[in-house]
Order: sequence, then structure tokens, then C-alpha cells
Amino acid sequence: MASSVYELITASPTLTLLASVVLVTLYAIVDTVYTRRIPANAPPEVSDNLPITGSLGFWTQRWDWFRRRRDASKTGNFTFNAGGSLIIGLSGDTGRRLMFDSKELGLSEGYALLFGQSSSIKAHAADAGKQGGSGSHFSHRLAALLKTDQLRRKLPALLSDTQEAIDAVRNDASGRTNPFESIYRLVFRLTIRIVGADEMANNAELLAKTLALFEMIDSNATAAMFPRLPSLALLKRTYAGTRMYMMIGKMIKARAAASEKHDDALQYLLDQGDDTPKIVEFIFSALFAGLLNSGINAAWIMCYFATSPEWLAKATDEVCDVAAKYARDPNAPLRRQLDDVPLEAWEAEFPIIDICMRDSIRLNLLGTAMRRNISGKPVPIGHGDEVIPPDAYVAYPVADLHLDPEVYPNPYKWDPARYLPERAEDKKKAVHGYVGWGAGRHPCLGMRFAKLEQNLIAAYFIAAFDFDLRNEQDTKLAVAPQTDFNGHSAHKPAIPLYLRVTPKEK
Repeated sequence: MASSVYELITASPTLTLLASVVLVTLYAIVDTVYTRRIPANAPPEVSDNLPITGSLGFWTQRWDWFRRRRDASKTGNFTFNAGGSLIIGLSGDTGRRLMFDSKELGLSEGYALLFGQSSSIKAHAADAGKQGGSGSHFSHRLAALLKTDQLRRKLPALLSDTQEAIDAVRNDASGRTNPFESIYRLVFRLTIRIVGADEMANNAELLAKTLALFEMIDSNATAAMFPRLPSLALLKRTYAGTRMYMMIGKMIKARAAASEKHDDALQYLLDQGDDTPKIVEFIFSALFAGLLNSGINAAWIMCYFATSPEWLAKATDEVCDVAAKYARDPNAPLRRQLDDVPLEAWEAEFPIIDICMRDSIRLNLLGTAMRRNISGKPVPIGHGDEVIPPDAYVAYPVADLHLDPEVYPNPYKWDPARYLPERAEDKKKAVHGYVGWGAGRHPCLGMRFAKLEQNLIAAYFIAAFDFDLRNEQDTKLAVAPQTDFNGHSAHKPAIPLYLRVTPKEK
């Protein structure tokens, strides 16, 4: 009987379609009524919380959608689903304090929702590069690689990599460069130099392949919505992850068969006795952390400088002063004088570049901070009786703070003067008035190296070139385009931007 019905249905396209609709409808009813029950004391459910998919706006127009739902809620908090996952949206001072200070909200468990089957890797990436955190193995290994003696020993290689990238821009016959390609690649190489393997950093072809695989994983984030569904996005992520695993595994085997030891992160991990899966996970995590935000911000800073003569002049004076202080040959070209600047100066003597980077991060640290209630009990939010149910995810959009005009007037404008003592806009809030480097229990673990590489890149580029910002038609731009704030993370502009460069000296 059952086989006869099956044959009847499959023989007719119309009946097949009708049966599919019935099955999907039944699944939606079961999912909505039984699986996705929202506790009465959770914040109110949003109006567009659809069966099966949940609120699509969370994926397609994240900040615009989040802002509308926040403003429609009396407390600024609300409940929705992403696929089958229950999420509590938080906002305001109370929500931000809870996100960054609560011991009952797990960070890695939270980011697992966004990154699907790559959760263990990219949650650590968020841990180090976006919101910080304390995954013990990852944290301990990264801390060891970012010690002063390690960075001092690696500084000559970092300077050499930067100089090589500057020379490539100088030698480009077009006289212009897309900073979201050239500077982005340089950040990736510098990060590889600190947390990866020499084989990658020293081989341009291998470096390019590695970067392509990372971008394939990052660009297919939609696989996280239904991580068990064999979608094209999931297949691409799985393919890229497998290729990277094989690539690093091959390096590990080659080193095991050789007597020569390297002075790099891969060798350190091997010497610590880490097995291949742990090594691959660490390198994946650290590279994602170093690239997602730092690579984009290093490029945006140069675009902002190119359209702000006042701040470019201030940064240029700063670069000249530091170079003159340490240069062995004061008559050498400015970019060669920078070769003599010691690590301590690179880290402490560029306050202008630092605040310029700070406001770039404010504008380009996109998306949401994620947590999960791992306490096993409801967590009070602080508004009436509202709670975060056990095992529910929690989302806080950083734009809720960073684009708040009451904290940062004219919030869509890049304005480093916000952080000068006379304005100190980031100090207006008593708790966590700026979260670009993490906050509370989750400071950014990679902040030290991120600031170092940003200072290196900005100083050498300013020392090497006069430059302005152009579009694809080579028309000079007076203002850098506005970021798409609906992005899930820092990202390259949809329409390419270019820096028209003129070398300052031979």
C-alpha cells in the first residue's frame, strides 16, 4: 500500500510538488508549536519570526533589522530565531554590560551559532580578534607568541615584509593600488609571520593559496544558518577547511622528517607537543583573528588619510619625529630611517595613528557580539522580569554603541579627534563606552600585535608615498565612502577603491 502511494505521487510532478508542500508545512507547524516555544519571561518575540528560517533580516540586513526591532521593543530587548536557534537580542547600557561582564554567558559557545561546523575554529577567531576571550589552549599559545622577546626577534622580518609590499606598490606601472588587496595581503603575511609557518610567509604562491582558502571559508557564512544541510556554501567551507588541514599537515610531516628547526609559530607548537589537529585549529583561529578586522582596517585607515589632509599631516609629522629620533642616518630617505625604530617605539610612540585606527575600528567593527547562556538557568537581563532562557543565544550589535549619536555625535563620520582628552567621547559611558578592542571579561587577546602591524603599515606607507583616493574611473574622491553597516563583519567595499600614489623619494 505504502509503495503504491509513493509510486503514484512520484509519477506526477504536480502530486510530488503538493506532497513536498504538505511535508514542509507539517514540519513548520511542529517546529513552531513544539520545538520553538518561547518562555513567557523572555523578551517579546519579533513579528517576522518565520517558521523554519526564523528572522531572515538577522542574516540579510543585520543592523537595519536589529535597530528596527530594538526600537519597537519597550525595553530594547527582543526574542527571535535563526533557524532552530533561540536568540535574545540585547541593547543599551544594561545589555552591553551583561554581554561583556557576565560569567554565565559563554563566548565560544555563542559564536558557534554564526560559524556552523567551523565553530571551534572561528569562535576562537572571534575570541582573539573581535571580542577577546579565554579559551585556555588558544589563549596560552597566543600569549606565548606575542611576548616581547618573540616580537623583538620577529621585528626584522616584519619590517622586511612591509618594505617588500611597499616596493611592490612603487613598482606597479599603473601608479595606483587597491588597499583592500595590497594592504590586506600584507596584513595576512604579517599575521602568518607571527602565528603561522615560514613556508607560507616566504612563498608567494603558497601564501596566495592560503589566503584564497581563508576567504572561501569566510565568504560562505550562510552555511551556519542550517549547519546540517548539505548546501553549496557548506560544501565550499568544508573543501577549503580540508585543503588547509592537508596543507598544514604536509608541513608538519616535512618538518618531522628534517633535522633543521625553524623559528616560527608552527615550530613552537610542535615543540610544545601539540598534535596536528590542535596545531591546525590554532593556526586557523589565529589567522582568522588577524585578518578579519586588522586587514580591513589597515586599508580603511589609508583611505581616510587620503581624504583628510589635516590628519594625514598630523600623522606624517608623527612619523617624521619618531624616525628622526632613532635613525642612524638622518639623511636617509624617511622610509629607510624607520628601519631603525625599535619595538618599544613602534608600540608606544604613534598616538596619532592609534586614535586614527581607533575610529576606523569604530566604523568597521560590524555585526554582533554573540554569547550563549551556559549557566543552566534563566539569567535576568535587568529590565523587569525579562530573562535569557537556559541555552539561548544572546546577540548585541556593536553599532548600538558605536553608532549612537548621543555617545559619538555625527557617528557616521571618521573623526579621530573624538578620542582627544578635551572630547573623550569613548569615556562618556560609565561602563564599556568603546568595545573595538573587546571589553570586560573579553579583552582582545591579539590587540598588541594588531596595533603593532597597523603602526608599521601606516608609517611606512605615509613615509613612502603622497597619495589620494580614487574610484574605478580614476576620479579623485573628497570623502571616503560610507561602510555598509549591515555587514556581518569587517569587509571589503563592494565597489573597489584605489590609492593613486606618488613615491616621495628613491
